Amino acid sequence: MTPSAALPAVAVALLTSDLRLRDNPVLHAALAGAEAAVPLFVRDRAIEESGFAVPNRQAFLADCLTALDEGLRERGGRLVVRSGDPATETARLVRECGAREVHIAAGVSDYAQRRETRLRTALEEVGCALRVHDAVTTVVAPGTLTPTGGRDHFAVFTPYFRRWARAGRRSPLAAPRTVRVPEAVGSLPLPRGRDVRGTAPGLARGGERAGRERWASWRRKGGLDRYGQRDGGQSDLGADATSRLSPHLHFGSLSPLELVHEAAAKGGTGADAFVRQLAWRDFHHQVLAARPRAAHADYRPRGDRWRTDRGGGAAQEVDAWRAGRTGYPLVDAGMRQLLHEGWMHNRARLLAAGFLTKTLYVDWRIGAAHFLAHLVDGDIANNQMNWQWAAGTGTDTRPNRVLNPLTQARTCDPQGAYVRRWVPELAHIQGAAVHQPWRLPAAERASLDYPDPVVDLGEGQARFRAARQPD
Repeated sequence: MTPSAALPAVAVALLTSDLRLRDNPVLHAALAGAEAAVPLFVRDRAIEESGFAVPNRQAFLADCLTALDEGLRERGGRLVVRSGDPATETARLVRECGAREVHIAAGVSDYAQRRETRLRTALEEVGCALRVHDAVTTVVAPGTLTPTGGRDHFAVFTPYFRRWARAGRRSPLAAPRTVRVPEAVGSLPLPRGRDVRGTAPGLARGGERAGRERWASWRRKGGLDRYGQRDGGQSDLGADATSRLSPHLHFGSLSPLELVHEAAAKGGTGADAFVRQLAWRDFHHQVLAARPRAAHADYRPRGDRWRTDRGGGAAQEVDAWRAGRTGYPLVDAGMRQLLHEGWMHNRARLLAAGFLTKTLYVDWRIGAAHFLAHLVDGDIANNQMNWQWAAGTGTDTRPNRVLNPLTQARTCDPQGAYVRRWVPELAHIQGAAVHQPWRLPAAERASLDYPDPVVDLGEGQARFRAARQPD
């Protein structure tokens, strides 16, 4: 008997947020453990009907699926696409092809955990085993690192990072050379991403090849080497020097583990700073895995009496914030970048979030929902936990800190390059004056199609501090 004859005939690789060939433990295990494998993606109707599958992510996802299918076909295989409930559709496919095992990456959200439970039950009914793989969408699996004292997760980043940096890691996996898919297995057509209505005009292209090209180009141009300088562009909004890899990490068209290995091999302060950012991503995933309710509920309640967008002055302020018309150019620039690209510079995200929650004192969930409606990298763990950090209800050890947009402008956009790029009605104003258009001469101010500030900074931040006081 040959070794291959002892293997099960067919296995299924149920792909979710790991849409790649390189360093994909799910696909690798399915191929290694069977004579043939079915790379499967199920278009989850529950996600589509919930509103989470917004145009920008739908378009990027379609790019990722197309690129994955092309890569599989180059190796003799193909991607199988189904639509419906993942548990039901996977069990149906198992019955069709007689698969003995289904492989999937572990998820961290409440929905992902419930999906895994449903999937396990459905597969048990058809006599098929479920194999769940850790450290596919993160570098270190959530729950692997825990603090002393019996706590189930780290609530502070620095001690987490110390443990994370010392944790053992597997080596990245090569892309498969060949993929055998049973011919009889049918598939729905691949979605066509650029046909999706409502996408941002500047939306980046998705897929593993695009992600790898972006990673290589950014390093070749010195992005990784400069990453330690002023946070490698994290604090220099005008430089636009960030890697822009977050959409590829969200959809798994790039492996975070592979990025860490390649950055560490390069070495240097820039590489160290970049790796630290990937550790922040893992940190947020382990928080949400341990506290799934933090996607919608305060991680650390502060007794807030948040304003909402249900009528009144707060509603008008929220509308101005969403449109990038608050009268504070740095905040507005970030919000307009979001609308144009479906992406926003990380520093601009924190500034926009802090302005909404601590100057307008509006519920962080309203802002988080707006971001998720547009961000192509709209990851629940990172989006929600970063919003909670900005609102002071999350893991920040200084919950009352305020990011003043004028102070941030002096630090992050001193000559106004970022504002002029995204707020064209102010593009003619030179230098730092662009950050305070209300100080322009009256005649020039009157000619601007740009609003006055929706709130005085001092009054807004005083309102926040007063509201945070206990009754």
